[in-house]
Amino acid sequence: MEVPTEPKTTQIDEISHNLSFTTSNAGDSSWDKISFFRHRSRQIKRDTWLVSVFVLLQIVLFAVTMGVNDCSRNSHGHCAAKLLGRFSFQPLSENPMLGPSASTLEHMGGLSWNTLTENHEIWRILTSPWLHSGLFHLFINLGSLIFVGIYMEQQFGPLRIAVIYLLSGIMGSLFAVLFVRNISSISSGAAFFGLIGAMLSALAKNWNLYTGKISALVIIFTIFTVNILIGFLPFIDNFANIGGFISGFLLGFVLLFKPQLRQMPPSHKGKLFEDDMNRSTRLKDQFDRPVLRIICLVVFCGMLAGVLLAACWGVNLNRHCHWCRYVDCVPTKRWSCSDMTTSCEAMVSDAQLTLTCMANGKFRIFPYTNISQARTQDLCTLVCS
Repeated sequence: MEVPTEPKTTQIDEISHNLSFTTSNAGDSSWDKISFFRHRSRQIKRDTWLVSVFVLLQIVLFAVTMGVNDCSRNSHGHCAAKLLGRFSFQPLSENPMLGPSASTLEHMGGLSWNTLTENHEIWRILTSPWLHSGLFHLFINLGSLIFVGIYMEQQFGPLRIAVIYLLSGIMGSLFAVLFVRNISSISSGAAFFGLIGAMLSALAKNWNLYTGKISALVIIFTIFTVNILIGFLPFIDNFANIGGFISGFLLGFVLLFKPQLRQMPPSHKGKLFEDDMNRSTRLKDQFDRPVLRIICLVVFCGMLAGVLLAACWGVNLNRHCHWCRYVDCVPTKRWSCSDMTTSCEAMVSDAQLTLTCMANGKFRIFPYTNISQARTQDLCTLVCS
């Protein structure tokens, strides 16, 4: 009697499974598609120490800035949040972002036309990207940096993100110098806008790899718009944000290779062949589109050299573009977008200081007299606005 034998399909199925998997991996692009903003559990497991260092450093610098500001002493207690003592904020009429005075921002390394052209303090280009105009600005900027920076660092690694972040901050500061006014301004958003630009270029470059692209574009546009609107407030430079965004967009095409896709499931057959194929595919992905990278690198280097030379020569584009100031400022009753140097006549009587603006005749009485010249200029700007 013949014993019926079962069809031996196990090995055949396993081989066909491996063949179909290898074919899909090599030829079908849909197999490799991933969501641009993946769920946290599906993201690449990498440390995000770089973003943590940047966030911690900027928080410490803001605390140091508020300590140097010392509103309780320099403004004689005319401060917001007086319970904070030395770290209390300037009045909202002077700084609506809950932060220091203009003279403190300038002392800590903010940008202003006089310090750059007359004193030749070029080092401010390196310090300005790390300052914040106030507590609101700090929270919004760092919140956006954490959301974007952690994602970018997980996808592309800390080294390239650090290069984009730092170079975008420098480029943004140089770009701001071309439009800088006599009022102190900071360019802390430039480095963050560089990451936004790099994220957009990464999405455009690897468009076929991602799903949910429209949602990703909406998120990028929303973050961009919110931070641009904040740039219309005092002390925040929108020109630096624009320069940082352009810089990050170009550097994204130069430095950001194809992101790491999901891990391949383990196979039992042909592992050596698959490893060789995956390695060659990764090398091909890293060196794809060399012409586009070269063009973007040349454009970035040319723009960097151009703004650097213009900054050294003291070029002020506000003299040739009278409407450009409104890209960075919206005039209101609380502040003005005028680039005129403010001057006031000071009169002291009965422990009171009266400042009268020489431009419009406005005056204001302050219940103290013993203040520094820099602080007097802050109050003069407030009176003339």
